Amino acid sequence: MSVAVYVFVLTLSTLNGVVSGVLSSPTNVQLTSRDLNLVLSWDPPAEAPSGLIYTTEFRSLVTDYSPGCVNITTFQCELSNFNISCYGTYIAKVRALLGEDASAWVESKYITLDKETLISPPSVSLLPIGQTLEVSIKDPEFKICSLRNVYTRLRYNITYWKEGQEEQERIHNDYQQDRVILDDLDPLTKYCVQVQLITLTNPTESSGVLCERTGDTENSPVVAAVIACAVIAVAVAVTVPAMVKWKSISHFIWPKVSLPRHFEKSLQATPESSVCLIMQPTEEIAPVSIVTVEESSHEGTKESCYCKQLNGTVGNNCLHPAC
Repeated sequence: MSVAVYVFVLTLSTLNGVVSGVLSSPTNVQLTSRDLNLVLSWDPPAEAPSGLIYTTEFRSLVTDYSPGCVNITTFQCELSNFNISCYGTYIAKVRALLGEDASAWVESKYITLDKETLISPPSVSLLPIGQTLEVSIKDPEFKICSLRNVYTRLRYNITYWKEGQEEQERIHNDYQQDRVILDDLDPLTKYCVQVQLITLTNPTESSGVLCERTGDTENSPVVAAVIACAVIAVAVAVTVPAMVKWKSISHFIWPKVSLPRHFEKSLQATPESSVCLIMQPTEEIAPVSIVTVEESSHEGTKESCYCKQLNGTVGNNCLHPAC
C-alpha cells in the first residue's frame, strides 16, 4: 500500500514539473546569430506549471558570466543589448524559476559571431534601360557593427534567366559593386533575377526573385540622349539671344512714358489764376511813420509828419501826436 502511495506522489510531482522540490530545466537551449545579433532561445520544460519565469546569463571566452534577461516569461533573450563584440565567442545559459524553486542551469554551445552569423539576403531592385537591366543591390543592415567593416571581401552572385526557363539560368560571379548592368539580353523579354551575397565563411541567403521586361531596342538610351541634347540646344538658342537683347526687350515690355511738352510747360509755369492767388497766404503790414525836422533861422523849429503807406503813397494823416 505504501509503495502505491509513493508511486502516486512521484507521478503527481512529475506532472507538475517539480521533482523533490526542484523544477525541471528548459530544453533545446540554443545560441543563434543573424546579422551579428545574439539570441538565446529555449523550450519550456515538459508539463511546465503556470507562473514559470526564466533567468539567463552569458559570457565570452575571456570573461565570467554576466546577467542577461532576468525574470522573463518569454522563451528567448536578445543578448545583443548587453554590450557584446561582433568578433566575440559566446556561451549562454538559462534556468526556470517558480517562487523559491529553481531548476538547474542549462548551457548552450559556443558561437563565434563574425564566423557563424547568418547573413540576410540583400535588397534588390531592377531598372530596364533599353535592352539591358540595371540591378541595384543594397546590403542588409546589421544589429551591431557594419557589414563592410567586418567583411572586407564580399561579392555578389547574380543569377538570371528568361521567365519560365529556369533551367537555362546564367550566373554572374564576383561582382563587388552595388550596381550591375546585365547587357546580354533579348529585347522585349521578361527576365528574372536573384542575388546572393557571398563571404569567405558565413552562411548567406538568396534574395527573392524579381522579374522585369527589357525595352524595345538597345538604341533606346541613345535616342533618349539625343532628345535630351536637342532640348538643351533649343533652350540655349532661346536663352542666349534673350540675354544679349534683354535691354531692348525690357524697353518693349516696360516702355518709358513721358508727358506731352505743353503739359510739362503748364505744370512748370507760375499760376496766374485768381483762384490760385486767393489761396496764397497774406500778411498785414502796419504803416510806417517817418518824422522829419526842418530848421529855420528865424521861426525856430518846425516838425513835419509824413506817413508812408503800404501802397507807396505819402500823406499827412499819420497818427503821430506831433502831426
